[in-house]
Amino acid sequence: MNERIKELAEQAGGRTKSWCACHDYPYFQLLDEDISKFAELIVLECIEVGHNAFLNDNSTVPIFPSNQIKQHFGVEE
Repeated sequence: MNERIKELAEQAGGRTKSWCACHDYPYFQLLDEDISKFAELIVLECIEVGHNAFLNDNSTVPIFPSNQIKQHFGVEE
């Protein structure tokens, strides 16, 4: 799991579980009430990344900074 995503999940109330009968590896658990907060934190982070990308390269028409967001969260296609 990407470290920044893990940090946001922890901020939302997520917990690391070390073992469970259904998993033979450590995993991360979000309760139902934590999921909306986690999503909100991800959206806010995307907004911040997009805002910073635009401020750093405002020489072109504003475009959605998908590459910057993917890089920030370590997402690969």
